[in-house]
Amino acid sequence: MRIGVVEDDPASRRLLVDYVARYEAEHGLACQVTCFNDGRGLLDGLGLGFDLLLLDIQMPGLDGFTAAERVRQVDRDVVIVFITNTPRYALHGYEVDALSYLLKPVPYFALARELTRSLERMARRADDYIVISAGPDLVRLATRDIVYLESVKHRLIVHTLERQHSTVGPLKAMEATLAERGFFRSNSCYLVNLRHVTAVQQSSCVMTTGQSLVVSRPRKKDFLIALTDYLGAGRPT
Repeated sequence: MRIGVVEDDPASRRLLVDYVARYEAEHGLACQVTCFNDGRGLLDGLGLGFDLLLLDIQMPGLDGFTAAERVRQVDRDVVIVFITNTPRYALHGYEVDALSYLLKPVPYFALARELTRSLERMARRADDYIVISAGPDLVRLATRDIVYLESVKHRLIVHTLERQHSTVGPLKAMEATLAERGFFRSNSCYLVNLRHVTAVQQSSCVMTTGQSLVVSRPRKKDFLIALTDYLGAGRPT
């Protein structure tokens, strides 16, 4: 679990980091914790792809609530837990879909409860996202936004509705990861999201973005079966 701790007070920040380490030891969980002194630092570090933000509200410069609003513009799914000195901010948490808020001084068992709840929420969403390493950054991609994946030499190009992401790894491994999520291998180079197939021609499939991708002859029959099964399953669009 990738956790961002955003807290301007060094003692409070250290306490939260220590609590996470204790939770790791007690639950056999691996966490990657990154600390920020203020909301501006958090926004600069969003490319790290956080699963959970422990976010202080009252900070100089960019406060926690404003930072959370900015975060929600680009990431609707990261779990946010506010840390605050006063409960009067609690209602604002609903505006940015915060999981909860914790009052300072934060007791360990209160934070442990929120870490467990965060894991449960992440588990419910796990099938809808993949995380890839794109250069120095970790990028979380919604599977519904992936049009297709392309193998180019030793790299994978992930084509989404918005842009392309380049990562390293075999297409076969990604095929296994996405097999139950409506993806099918149309040939040796392409892994296609069946959600985005609008037509199948003699030796290709047409995607919602207009690309025409080759469907190899040996795979065409199975590709058509998979597409028919997918459409017949009534998957959400």
